[in-house]
Parts: sequence; structure tokens; C-alpha cells
Amino acid sequence: MTSPSTAPAVTALDPETLRIWIAEHQDLVVIDVRSAAEFESMHIRGSYNVPLPLLSEHTDELAARLGSRVVLVCQSGARAEQARQRLGKSGIDSAYVLTGGAPGFAAAGGDVVKGKARWDLERQVRLAAGSLVVLGLAGGRFISPRIRLLAGAIGAGLTFSAATNTCAMGQALSAMPWNKATKEPTRESVILQLPAPAPEEDLAA
Repeated sequence: MTSPSTAPAVTALDPETLRIWIAEHQDLVVIDVRSAAEFESMHIRGSYNVPLPLLSEHTDELAARLGSRVVLVCQSGARAEQARQRLGKSGIDSAYVLTGGAPGFAAAGGDVVKGKARWDLERQVRLAAGSLVVLGLAGGRFISPRIRLLAGAIGAGLTFSAATNTCAMGQALSAMPWNKATKEPTRESVILQLPAPAPEEDLAA
């Protein structure tokens, strides 16, 4: 049996609990680490958009502006978990990851802001990877067997992505014109507008 002192910290937060926290805790900071375009399409009301690449570049500065009640949000939880791990290395070891991401929160009846509909980045990655695999297999059959190496390369890339919890294809797709928002966030426009951290309090309160 695991003792309380060695039990792993709980880092997942369900949508219903987040709804309660938003209503009850003024010090709550919800950070959405999706791209600005995804955030523009739909986001939790009152959340701050700090795309994962921006958070990764300014982790220490961001951590210095966060208090003890932080919830990280993305589309499914993968990018939010990456953000949690990065913040943990900068001293924020009590951040939570919203299970189900922003769509899960909306499905649970949470208050969200909706804008122009777009495909989320994770869906685009699946489409791009699947299309390249099909192209490699078809090209290997009808053009040259060497083209099959493309399918192998994509498979290796996806395996590496899973092992390292990163996604180079996602980062590349996020730079595409259709994934750009009307106004892209910068260090000045996002990180510095975060509220000053409130005095620490018991999260169970």
C-alpha cells in the first residue's frame, strides 16, 4: 500500500470541478496552451491563451506570475501535460490538467466563448500523417518502392512523438497561414497581462 507521503500528486481535474472552482475562487488562473487560432475558435471564458511554444520559451517568467491555483487546458490534455511538466521544473508543482480539454469542458456545460470554426491542430496532425502514409504506400506500389520509405518515416516520427510527448508535425502545422489568428499572442500581450499571484491558500478550501 502506498503511504500518503509517497503517493503521486493528483494532476488531473475534471470539468465539473473546474466549473465549481471558476465560480468560487478568484485566484484561479486558467491557461490555454493551444494555438491562437484554436483558442479563437472556442475557449473557456476568462482563460488566458499562452500557446505551448510561447510558454516553453518563457517558462520561468510565466511561473513567476502564477499562484498556487493553476489549470492548464488544451484540446485533449497532451499539450497541457507538456506545459505542466515544464512549469514543474520552474517551481509550479501544483498545476492541474483539465481532462477532456476545452471540448470536454464545453460538453459538460461549462461557459465557453465560440468564434470562427476551425479544425483543431491535433485533428490536422492526424490528417497530415494519414495522408502521407497513404501517399507513401500508393507511390511505392505505382511509382517506386523507395517511396514506401515515406510511410516508414511517418511511423517512426509518430513513435518518437509518443515516446517524447512532443509533436514536430504539430509545431510545423501551427505555423501555417490557416492556423494563424487575427492577432497572434506575444510575450508582452499574454504573459505580462496575467494577474499577480495571490497569497497561497489551501486548494481544498
